[in-house]
Amino acid sequence: MTSIIRIVRMTFIESCVSDFETLFAKHSDEISAQQGCYSVELVKDSSNPNVRSTISRWDSEGSLNNYRKSELFGVVWPETKKLFSAPPEVVSYISHSKSHL
Repeated sequence: MTSIIRIVRMTFIESCVSDFETLFAKHSDEISAQQGCYSVELVKDSSNPNVRSTISRWDSEGSLNNYRKSELFGVVWPETKKLFSAPPEVVSYISHSKSHL
């Protein structure tokens, strides 16, 4: 079984990190509930306190793209972008693991 792992590394304005964490907490269950989403996780950079990354797992690139076209993404992403101090770094990986968890 293949799946898509999407990592979005975001550097925030120092005073906005907690705003993003609140925003993520508010919407993470809705993101996880998107069709084809196995999970979404927020992690903190071990060396830069202003960097957070989201790691999400999807059943296909199509499902990820459907989320990116969704009304929810249209709310979450513009609010998130306002908090950045640098452009985000986005990478996607294809996993061929037998388990998506």
